[in-house]
Formats: sequence, C-alpha cells, structure tokens
Amino acid sequence: MSFVVDLIKHIAALLGIFREKGNDELLRKGLRECTKATRHINYALKNASTVAEKQKLQAALINVKTLRQQFQLKQKKGAGLNKKKATACSRVEWEDLHSAFDSRVRTGVIINLHHTDPKLFLNDCKALFKRRIQNMLKKVDALKVNGVFSGEFTINKADQVKTELKYLNTKNGIIYKDYNLDDWFVNHIQNSLLVELEEFQEKDSGWALSEIKNLTVNINKYNPLRAGTYIDLPTQIKRKEACVNVQNSDDMCFAWAVLSYLYPAPSKIADRTSSYPDPQKVLNLKGIQFPMTLKQIPRFEKQNNLSINVYRLEQLNKSFSVIPTHLTKNKLERHINLLMIQDNYFSSDNEEQIFTPVKFHYVWIKNLSRLVSSQINKDCRKKIICDRCLHYFYDEDKLNLHLKDCINHNSGPLPKLPQNDKKWIEFKDFSFKTKVPFTIYADSECLLIPTEDNKIKNTQKYQSHIPFSVGYYVKCDYDDSLSFYKSYTGPDCIEWFVKELFDFAENVETVFLCDLPMDPLTQQQTRAFLNSKLCHICESPFNTDDKKVRDHCHLTGRYRGAAHEKCNLNFQDKHIVPVLFHNFSSYDGHLLIKALAEVEGSIDVLPVNKEKYISVTKHVPGNFVQFRFLDSFRFMASSLDTLASNLSEYPILKSEFPHLNEEHFNLLTRKGIFPYDFMDDWNKLNETQLPPKPAFYNKLNDSYINDKDYAHAKTVWNIFNCQNMRDYSELYMKVDILLLADIFEQFRTTSHKTYCLDPAHTYTLPGYAWQCMLFQMRKSDIKKLELLTDLDMVLFIEKGIRGGLSQCSKRYAEANNKYIPSYDSSKDETYLMYFDINNQYGWAMSQYLPYGGFKWLNENEISNLNIQNISNESNKGYILEVDLYIPSEVHDFFSDLPPCPEHDIPKGSKNSKLLATLYDKKEYVFTIKIYNKL
Repeated sequence: MSFVVDLIKHIAALLGIFREKGNDELLRKGLRECTKATRHINYALKNASTVAEKQKLQAALINVKTLRQQFQLKQKKGAGLNKKKATACSRVEWEDLHSAFDSRVRTGVIINLHHTDPKLFLNDCKALFKRRIQNMLKKVDALKVNGVFSGEFTINKADQVKTELKYLNTKNGIIYKDYNLDDWFVNHIQNSLLVELEEFQEKDSGWALSEIKNLTVNINKYNPLRAGTYIDLPTQIKRKEACVNVQNSDDMCFAWAVLSYLYPAPSKIADRTSSYPDPQKVLNLKGIQFPMTLKQIPRFEKQNNLSINVYRLEQLNKSFSVIPTHLTKNKLERHINLLMIQDNYFSSDNEEQIFTPVKFHYVWIKNLSRLVSSQINKDCRKKIICDRCLHYFYDEDKLNLHLKDCINHNSGPLPKLPQNDKKWIEFKDFSFKTKVPFTIYADSECLLIPTEDNKIKNTQKYQSHIPFSVGYYVKCDYDDSLSFYKSYTGPDCIEWFVKELFDFAENVETVFLCDLPMDPLTQQQTRAFLNSKLCHICESPFNTDDKKVRDHCHLTGRYRGAAHEKCNLNFQDKHIVPVLFHNFSSYDGHLLIKALAEVEGSIDVLPVNKEKYISVTKHVPGNFVQFRFLDSFRFMASSLDTLASNLSEYPILKSEFPHLNEEHFNLLTRKGIFPYDFMDDWNKLNETQLPPKPAFYNKLNDSYINDKDYAHAKTVWNIFNCQNMRDYSELYMKVDILLLADIFEQFRTTSHKTYCLDPAHTYTLPGYAWQCMLFQMRKSDIKKLELLTDLDMVLFIEKGIRGGLSQCSKRYAEANNKYIPSYDSSKDETYLMYFDINNQYGWAMSQYLPYGGFKWLNENEISNLNIQNISNESNKGYILEVDLYIPSEVHDFFSDLPPCPEHDIPKGSKNSKLLATLYDKKEYVFTIKIYNKL
C-alpha cells in the first residue's frame, strides 16, 4: 500500500508545479502518471484479499481520478469560451469505478470541478446521483446505497500547516422504485454529511476543510424478503372503497382475494375469512405453491376456469398510480382484477421503515373505474376503463371498438407514449459531421482442428476453431504518420490483441487530453468569420442575440468555422474508437468476447440474439477511451473479394508495400487463397511448401479451388518469398486487413462527401441512413418527424401491418407456345411469363410517407371526403378502415392473386397465418393509395 501512497503524493506534487507553471510537458507527464497509478492500483485491487485492503485501494483509485480531473481542468479550451457553464454537469462529473466487492452493483465517484461550498457541491451531486439511480432501478426493484465524502483538511500545529485527506461516511439506506430520489438524497446523504462535516470542524480537532475532492456513491444489491400475509391498504386507496381486502393470517392471500370475487359477502364482513369457504375445498390448487408468484397465475387460471389481471401500486409524490403487471391472455366470463400491494412505500422519513423488508399482498378490485379514475384526469364523470391498458372512455361503444385492437395487440401494460412536448424526432448528433479520428481494422485466422461428432444433438460439430494469428491496422484520419499495422502469431494471439488495444487506449487518451490551441486565423478566415451568417455546425442562422464563436479542431488546431456558442460546446470529439472486422457478428465476435470479458472494464452488448452481436463496446478501466467492435458487413453486405474488385485505388495497401512494382502489387489487390481445412494443427505453420491443390478443399462448402486460383497462390508464395505457412498466413491476413481498410475508408470518404456525416459513428448502414435522413430533413420544410401520442392511433396503424405474403402454389399451367413441339395451331397462342420484383423494401421506402399532423376525422369530415379525387402525391394522406365486399363475378379475375390478404387461422391449424382469400373483409386497414388501386 505504501507504493500507492507515494504515487499519489508524487502526482499531487506534479499538479502543484503544473498549477504554477502550466506547460504542456507537465500536463502530459501528469496524465501519464495518473494512468500508470490507475493501472497499478487496479492490479493491486485484483489481488487484494481483505476488505480493509480493498477499501484503501479503492479510496486511492478515487484520489487518482480526482487528480486527473484537476489536471484536465487546467487545460486551455478553444474559442475563448467561458468555462463556467450553467449546468451541474460542468461543476461536478460522475465517473464509474470497477467495484472490488462482489455484492456491489456499481461504484461511482462524483468529482468536484469548481465548488468551494460543500452544500452547493452536494446539491449538484444530487442531479447526477438521481440520473444514475433511476437508470439502475429500471433493472432491479431495490438498491442499498451509501455515500463517502472526501475532502482535503488543514490544521495548524506548531506553526506548521499540515494537510490530510479525510473521509466522512453515511449509513447504508434502501432505495425502492417508488421512492422520491431527491428527498432520499437530501435526507440520507446531503443532510447527514453536512451535519457530520459541521460537527467535525467545530470539535476541538482544529481541522478545517480546505478543498472538496469528491463524493463516492456505493451502490449494492438488495433483495427484499416477500410474504403473503395480510397488509392494510394505503389510506388513499382505502378511501376509494374500490377493493376488498381479506384479513388472512396465512400466506394464501391470493386465494382469499379470488374467493372474495367468487363468493361476494356483505361490505361489513367482506374482510373476514369466515365469510368465505375454505380455499382448499373450492379451488383447484394442485401444483400451486404459496405465496403466489406471477408465473403461477396462468396455471391457476387454467385449473379453475378463470381469467385474472394483476395490477400494482406505484407511488409518486405521495400519490399512488395503478400499473398493470400481469394481463390474462384470454379473458373469460369469470374474470377477476387483483391489486398487489406492499407493506411499505417509503413515503415516510422514518429510517427504521426504510430498512424493513417488503411484503406483498393481493386484494380484489371490485371497481376498477373508481380505483384508477383519479390518476387519469379530474373529470368526475363515470369512466369506462379498458382493463388491459387502462385507457378510458365514456361509453361502452367506444370501449368495444378499442378492445378489438387492444386485445389482439396488447399482452402487457400500456405502452409509454411520448408527451406532446416530446413527440418530435430531429437530428441532434452534430458531432457525426466530424470524422472519427482513429479507426481500427482487424482480422484473425484460426486452426480448424477436427473434433468428434456428438450424434446426440441435432447440430453436427466437426471442427474447433482455435485462433492462431491476429492483425490490426490503425487508421488516423488527420495524421497518416500515426497510422500503423501490427500482427502476432501464437496461441495467445487474442489476449495479445486485447492488451494491444489497452496500450493503444493509454496512448490515444493522452492525444485526446492534450488539446492544441487554435492556429492563428488568416485574413481570409477572419473575414469569413465576421461575415458568416450560418453556424457551420447546425447550419442555422445567427440571431442578433446569439454569441458567435470560433470553432477549431482540438487535435490539429485547425480553424473549422463560425459557430453558436452552445453548438461549439456540444461539438466535441468522440472518445469511441471503432474496431471493424468483416463478419464480426457471425465469426470474429465469438473468438473475442471471452477475452474481452476476462479483463477489467465493463462491456456493453448490442445483440441480435444470444449468439450474434451487432456491436460490443469495451470500456477501458481508468481511461475514457472505449472500443466499439463493429461488423463492416453490416455496412457493405458483400464478400471482401467483391468489394475489393470495385476499388480503383489502394492507398493504404500501397503505403504498407511501397516498393512493389505494379505487377507484383496487383497480386495483392484481390482476396488471397488460403487452405482453411488444411490448417488443422500447429505444426502446419512450419510447412515449408505451399500445400498441393487438393489441400485447398473447403469442407463446409464442399468445394475445390480452380487451377487459376492455385496458380495465383503459388505466385504469391514465390514473389513474396514465403519461407513457411506462417509467412503465407501472415501475408494473407495482412492483405485482407489492408483491403478492408481501403474499402471502408473509401466508403467513409464517399459517404461523408455526399451526406456530410461519417458512417464510422454508427453501428450499421440502416442506422447511418436514418441519421442521414434526419440531417437532410433540416434542409427541407419538414425539419422533424412527429411521434404518435394517441394509443388508439398506434393500435389502428399496427392493425394495418400484415407482413409479406408467401405461399407454395401447386397449380399447373400449360402454354400453347408456337415455339415448342407441342404447339396446337387450332388453339389460341398462350405463353407463360415469370415476374419478379427487385428491392421491394427500397421501393416502398422511396414512396410518399407520413411524417406528422396525425388526427382522427370526425363523422362530418368522413362524409365529405371524396376519396377517388385524392392523389397519391397529395400533401395529405389518409389511412382508412373499411369493409370490403368482393362480388362473385370478379372472383375469376382475382383468382391468381386475391386482393387484401389478412391474418386468420385456417382450418386444421392452431396458428394465425397471412391468407389471400376472396372472402369479404371487415374493418380492413390500409392506405388510400391501395384503396384507389382496387
């Protein structure tokens, strides 16, 4: 532990010198020392065995992170902007730590950037604390949290000033989903720390706070106990007189709640168990375990011929809201609505109640409308409630219309639709306009070692893929001297690659942190700045009260243009480094994910399913650089060979092989040939001759290479002086990686030139296309897209989404074609023709699409709507619900392809299918364009 203390003292001393002299060399040195200390402490934490040791090391790590922030605060910011912003995020900063304790979900440190007043510091901490806890409570029901305040204190002793770091701790407190986080933070962290701080300084100790360092927030797992005994209803709910709460003394409250519905008792005695029969005698409880869990409800429904919905209470500002928790799949005539309540909603400030484990209890809802009406609106009229989504109506007819869609669509609670003030989507990611400064292209090669086939399973396993080589190319967008290629061959190649990335993160972090000042503006640039009317970032005009500033690249110092002050503040370099593999999702990702998980630092996964990932993001501990692993195939869905053949220039490949003549260089401009199945043993890497042509057989595709490809492989082996298969495989991999880099860099350049956005900021081509569309909309009259805020509109439109029609036709058609031997001249000539449509999805997306102004038509508007006169290119479009009558006289005309397919369950099947039939259609939803084509 002493070495850690010495490191921190050394860094603190450097900070003191840097504050006085403030030169760039001291800044770089300080940041390097912080990185080194972080690495040492993380290693020590990994090997620490005692709780006390872990606590000391974690405190030391927090100190290093705080020192790093203080170095960064002293950096010069460009464009002459005021460092003091109006938000809490500019005065304090949250940074996650890798927890040293198994029970801890998360440890975060809120670092002080500007504050000298503890009260103001803690007040800003509250905003960051609330945001993190809210996100975590979306995944868990409860958390146990405490805070640790760290400050530098001074004391005068014997005419000498002594300085020490001291820590003030709060007690652990429980936070549940329905607790008010502002109140919790004030009562359990802010007030507790301020009182303790005041008492500490007022005692005879003589210590005085000289500098606020940080607040550490320790977030731990908490699993409350649950039971099924009687719990009284909250007063607010009890006053509604909408529920029957049976006072049971066992753990079968669910069964008693069901009985209160099945055997109604007078109100005065409805809460007594004596008013009902024994649940064991009148209910089928076979296989049901109490206390009842939500997972058992479907079984209970089936055994007792009942349907059940379950709701729960959520508290906000001392008011309760009813939220659907379990909705039955099939509502029966005997239907029961139950409310699940708990014994403590933590609306009190009494600390004893906060530590009480939560118990749950079921009650029967005898009047759902009365229970939920106050949370919907203050209208006193009787409301008819949809018991699935809790949408309300004033008459049965409208409810019945709604239920047709709601029952078919909703199997869960009401979807959260945006409020009117948040219903717009527009382009916001202006940082996408700058190209990602560092991009990594990588590939791996594997030995295909035969394995014994496990015939018990359906999947035939015949090869085990063992990585033997990894290579990568770093492309720097603004300085080619920082681009380089490296590779490694060996059993630990994946581990080597991960370590290389971590080392690169350390180096590139220093580059990001050392902002270059703006280059002096030329006369032309100065005139352009003074005369500029548009912000070069958001491309909106400057208003008279806007502050116009000079924006520059902090990596090169180059002036970029005039900008709004707010735009310039948000126009920051991303610290995410994309790492691209061609076919990462289906292949390389499986080889990497385990090695990434075994080293420190969290992982964020964007999955397609359990086996495929769109992206994997690795966070480097003690470093703000992140690596985002992407699949270039999701941008360019072709083989590397095909993509390479479309290139006319290969600048990256040429830079790595600068001395080759044109003939030899052209050998590398196509994807190489490699004997994958032949490479089944480590000793094969030492083979000194190219394997014979049959060794290039591909078992997976059951294919051999042709003579031309084999001749090419032999030429490459000889021209590039390969001594063994290791040399050949490393050359093969290097060429693949450099070709991928040339291909994707040209794609980036072309895309950026065309759409002004860099695709390397996005995950896939569809994601990039979405961003481009939003960006281009800013230049049109539309500007932004409107989201739906009406639940019935959502259900109405989704009712019109049916999918694509597919079928296997067994019809027989014979043509009387005069060009075939069986032609009969006595009959009319007939021909068969095959039709196919390419890019149906692309065609559909290029048609006129709705973007806003959604509204229902009233009866008067519908009666005056002349559908036939509305053009498909009209400024207003319509989505219709119609009844279609298909008369028998047109059945022959439509026999090849009946119009308007719909979902139905055909005879002999249990599942719904999309069917094209000649039956009449009821309440069919489609656009006016389709209607006019019928």
